[in-house]
Amino acid sequence: MKRRDLIIIGAGPAGLSAAIEAAQYGLDVVVYDENALPGGQLFKQIHKFFGSKEHRARERGFRIGQQLLEEAGRAGVEVVLGAQVIGLYDGLIVQVVRGDRIERVRANAVVIATGASENMVPFPGWTLPGVIGAGAAQTMANLHGVRPGNDLLMVGCGNVGVVVAYQMLQAGCRVQAMIDASRAIGGYGVHAAKVARTGVPFFLGHTILQAEGDGKVESATIAQVDERWQPVPGTEKTFAVDTICLAVGLTPATQLSRMAGCTMINLPGLGGLVPATAQNGATSVPGLYVAGDAGGIEEASSAMIRGRLAGLAAARRQGFADSQAAESRGQELHESLDRLRGGPFGERIRAAEELMHKALEKEAACQTA
Repeated sequence: MKRRDLIIIGAGPAGLSAAIEAAQYGLDVVVYDENALPGGQLFKQIHKFFGSKEHRARERGFRIGQQLLEEAGRAGVEVVLGAQVIGLYDGLIVQVVRGDRIERVRANAVVIATGASENMVPFPGWTLPGVIGAGAAQTMANLHGVRPGNDLLMVGCGNVGVVVAYQMLQAGCRVQAMIDASRAIGGYGVHAAKVARTGVPFFLGHTILQAEGDGKVESATIAQVDERWQPVPGTEKTFAVDTICLAVGLTPATQLSRMAGCTMINLPGLGGLVPATAQNGATSVPGLYVAGDAGGIEEASSAMIRGRLAGLAAARRQGFADSQAAESRGQELHESLDRLRGGPFGERIRAAEELMHKALEKEAACQTA
């Protein structure tokens, strides 16, 4: 059985950042990713990041992804594509499918950076061709140059909804409406304003009732909701659309962390069930770390910092990083993450992490009792 200093599962922003950070200290690092191309969600993001220069503001996601890949190459990181990790045993034994072979590799440390999956909302007609996730629409347009449809309804006005809606307009789609059950736009105002300036109407406090069509989506009906989130009769509106995009949140990919026996905690503020982790991404399983959306839904900027914290922790655990220098670097990364979470969008993250850390402390107390 092969042995590696560090195995990282997932070549997205969190995984690549963890790999780069760890490799800088001399670790032998391999990154497994099941996709044909590395970079995760970054290469779908043609918009400029929002925020401060420190956190890559005014840089486009796909350019950041390319920079990470180049940096990983210079650091000597091995990125293995088309490699599907199907098992994580005894904490640090990774079982991976490569082509027609199944391999087992033992690691001194593992970082799970498998991202998240899109949520779906069931409603009459939701299985018709033309009902897709907003991320799927983004993949079609930005990676493959395929327009998802001509006339589109966007369900969800969070960051994903407003960003993807604008990108669909850029791709030549006609966005007939934006709807959200909430009575406030959840995404950044700067992104929502770009969509609104094109004349797209926003229907807040509305939900989708059904999709109609003969073998495919041909129209969609929405309605206003009351304070109990129930449709209000008589408020129905129907739009002639061939595509319904669902931007209704993400769920962390926790299959491997659950398989490894990590302590799990349900935190709606982070997307649901997640592994309880310390600030450096360490789980309750020694040597196993989680970074990025696999440990709680945030933005790509957060994922990259959390990835670097996990890579640094893996290096420190194995004695590769000088204690004093690593302490200083860790402090620098934590302060950067705190600044990123400083606004109102960070409140739910801070509250959820406080509950998470308490769960880990309780677990440790039980083990020593």
